[in-house]
Amino acid sequence: MPASISNSPPPLSWQTLDLDSQLQALLPELIQLRRHIHRHPELSGHEQQTAALVSGELRRWGWRVREGVGRTGVVAELGPSRLASGAAAPLVALRVDMDALPVEERTGLDYSSCIQGLMHACGHDLHTAVGLGVARLLAQVAPQLPARVRLLFQPAEETAQGAAWMRADGAMEGVEAIFGLHVFPSLAAGSIGVRCGSLTAAAGELEVEVLGEGGHGARPHQSTDAIWIAARVVSGLQEAISRRLDALHPVVVSFGRIEGGKAFNVIADHVRLLGTVRCLDTEVHAQLPGWIEETVLALCRGHGGEARVHYRVISPPVHNDPELTKMVAEVGVELLGPGQVLWLEQPSLGAEDFAQLLDGTRGTMFRLGVAGPGGCTPLHSNSFAPDEACLPVGVKVLTGSLLRWMAKASGVEEAAA
Repeated sequence: MPASISNSPPPLSWQTLDLDSQLQALLPELIQLRRHIHRHPELSGHEQQTAALVSGELRRWGWRVREGVGRTGVVAELGPSRLASGAAAPLVALRVDMDALPVEERTGLDYSSCIQGLMHACGHDLHTAVGLGVARLLAQVAPQLPARVRLLFQPAEETAQGAAWMRADGAMEGVEAIFGLHVFPSLAAGSIGVRCGSLTAAAGELEVEVLGEGGHGARPHQSTDAIWIAARVVSGLQEAISRRLDALHPVVVSFGRIEGGKAFNVIADHVRLLGTVRCLDTEVHAQLPGWIEETVLALCRGHGGEARVHYRVISPPVHNDPELTKMVAEVGVELLGPGQVLWLEQPSLGAEDFAQLLDGTRGTMFRLGVAGPGGCTPLHSNSFAPDEACLPVGVKVLTGSLLRWMAKASGVEEAAA
C-alpha cells in the first residue's frame, strides 16, 4: 500500500531536527561572540552596543526584531502567528540578561574587559551568547515550529529595573510560559541545577541616614558622633535579626557602602549607609521595612542621634513552576545524561528580577554549571572566569525545553528521543 499522506508538521525533537551537529558547527562563532561581549561590557541601562550586536545577529537569522524595548532591550519573535485551525499560536518566551557590573577585572584572560572599571562578573555575557545560540538553532528549523517563540534580551538586571521596563513596554503580552537560566559557580560545567518553587529571595534596597551633631575630634563628648552611631546600627541590626526574628525564616542585611565625615579631626554629623535586604518568605519580607525602621530609630535615639530610613523593594522571589521545571529536568536528562541534572535542595538568597516577569505568567529558571576542573570564583568576583564548556549545555537545554513546550502547547506530537 502506498504511504498515507499527512499535512501535519513533522514531529519535533532535538535529535530529529539534527540540532546537535548544527550546534557543534556554530560553537566557535558563539564563543567569539561571547568573548567580544566580555571585552566590551556595558552597565545597566547603557547596553546600546550589546543590543545593537544582538539585534543585528537576530535579523541576519530571520527573526522579527524590535529594538528599544525597555529602553535598551531587544525583543524578537519567530514562528507562526496562527495555527492551521485559525487559532492564535501559543507563545513561549526566553529571557536573557545583558548588563555588566562596575568591577575592575583581574582574570588575566586574553579577552579581558577593555573598559576600565567594568566587567561581566555575573556571567551575563555567557547568557547573551547562550540566547544567541538558541536563536540561531531555532531559526534553522523555523518552518517546522508549531508555535511562536519570543526572545527578551533584557537590560538592567543588576539594578533590578530592566524586567519592569520591558514589561511596561509590552514585552510579556500574550506570553504563556517563560524560561531562563543563570550561571552557577557551585556546579561543574556540563551540569545544570533545577528546583521547583522558590529559587531566589525577595530583595530590597536599604538606605539609612544617621543624623548626629558635629564637633571637634578632640572633644567628642561635646558632639553626637554619627560615625560611632552608624557602627552601632550596622552591628545592632545583625544582633536584632538573630534575636528578634524567627530563625526558620532567614533574613540577611548587608551594608555595601558607608559615606560620612568631611575631615580627619571633625566629628561627623551625617552618615549614609547603603545596603541590601534578602528574605525567602514573602510575608516576612513585607514586614521588614517597618521592623528595620523601628530598630534603626531605636538604636540611633539610644545613642543621642536620629535617623531617616528609606526602603525600596527590588524584586519578589523567583517561583519556579513545577510542571515547567520538570520539563527542563526531563530535557536535561535526555540531552546531558541523568548524572548531569541536579535537584537543588536549597534556594538562594540572591535576587533576580526574572521574578517580575512571572506576574500572571508561568515560568522557570535553572542554574547552569560553570565551574572548570579548578573550580570557579563566586559571582561578582573580579576574578570570575566561568568555563566556556557550559555554553553548549545552556543552548541545548533551553532549545530543547522550548521545542518541547511548543510541541505540547500546540498539540504536535514530539518524536521520541
